[in-house]
Amino acid sequence: MAYVIPLWTPPALPVAGSDQQFPVRRIDGRETPFFFLKSEFALIARGGEVHYPAKTSNYHYETELVVALHKGGRRIDVKRANDHVFGYAVGLDMTRRDLQQWGKDHGRPWDFGKNFDESAPCSELVPAAKIGHPSKGSIWLQVNGKQRQKADLADMIWSVPEQIAFLSEHYSLEPGDLIFTGTPAGVGPVKPGDELLAAIDGVSELKVRIVPAL
Repeated sequence: MAYVIPLWTPPALPVAGSDQQFPVRRIDGRETPFFFLKSEFALIARGGEVHYPAKTSNYHYETELVVALHKGGRRIDVKRANDHVFGYAVGLDMTRRDLQQWGKDHGRPWDFGKNFDESAPCSELVPAAKIGHPSKGSIWLQVNGKQRQKADLADMIWSVPEQIAFLSEHYSLEPGDLIFTGTPAGVGPVKPGDELLAAIDGVSELKVRIVPAL
């Protein structure tokens, strides 16, 4: 088959301890009281430089456990949901908070606030075969060396299996789907020049530097 434009490379995350890549199909994000979608092209694998986005003056971080699925399905039983998980990572759900709030205030979708270029930095994936399925452990973020977020995975309102089961009631989940599972308290703004270090004990860490807009 001949394409009229060059076919793009699918976004992917590196798999820790190997030369393999995990292709990313879709990103689901958890934000009380519901979920939202980010394009897979919002992904920034392994972090690094992230450009301050256009059309915002209130750009926020949210540190989250990221779940990668290697098996899809619909109406997945919560007791078997972990069977669908390939591995875990730490991610940052970056948000144009002012645009998100405008959407809330006007009864509009949150797309401009959540789904934009470079809004999903993510660490390498660590297979569940190596670390199991973490349900507790410290999740934290430092900005310029100062603690901004710190909590424990055990404090999540919805567990990972519950989130998978819920999403599978509304979508056909597929291999390659990522779930950003929500953030602890302490979200806040960043500006160009800020350096972020996010980590989940026993999973991975992610370093990001905010640079001026393109």
